[in-house]
Amino acid sequence: MNKKIWPGFAAVFVVVFLLDWLIHGGFLSSIYKETEHLWRAEEEMKMGVMIIAQLFFAFFFTFIFSKGYEGRGIAEGVRYGLYVSLMMNVPAAYGTYAVMDLPYSLPLQWFIYGTIEFIIAGIALALIFGKKEAAAST
Repeated sequence: MNKKIWPGFAAVFVVVFLLDWLIHGGFLSSIYKETEHLWRAEEEMKMGVMIIAQLFFAFFFTFIFSKGYEGRGIAEGVRYGLYVSLMMNVPAAYGTYAVMDLPYSLPLQWFIYGTIEFIIAGIALALIFGKKEAAAST
């Protein structure tokens, strides 16, 4: 196993945790208030489950990156984040929109913000893993 998986995992978890807090607790808070009848009350939310889900995501996002890692720098992280976003955020956002009575702006924002979040996480991994030339000398 690549020794950069663990620092990459930690970095991705921090990025995802902080950006989710900013996105859902900040940017989207007004639309969540408008649609509060659809969600659990704040005191009933299962935040422990959310953190465990983020840990799983961060680990496998990093692990899969390590398996296809080409050492091409930041552009590789951007590409990886975009691909994972298309694989996860399109089905999650628009699948939820298909079965729940949501204003269209919410899944659209989930997709846009999620894509930005995954690209930032991909960039973090690309920076941690480094270019192949630098990685070969360590």
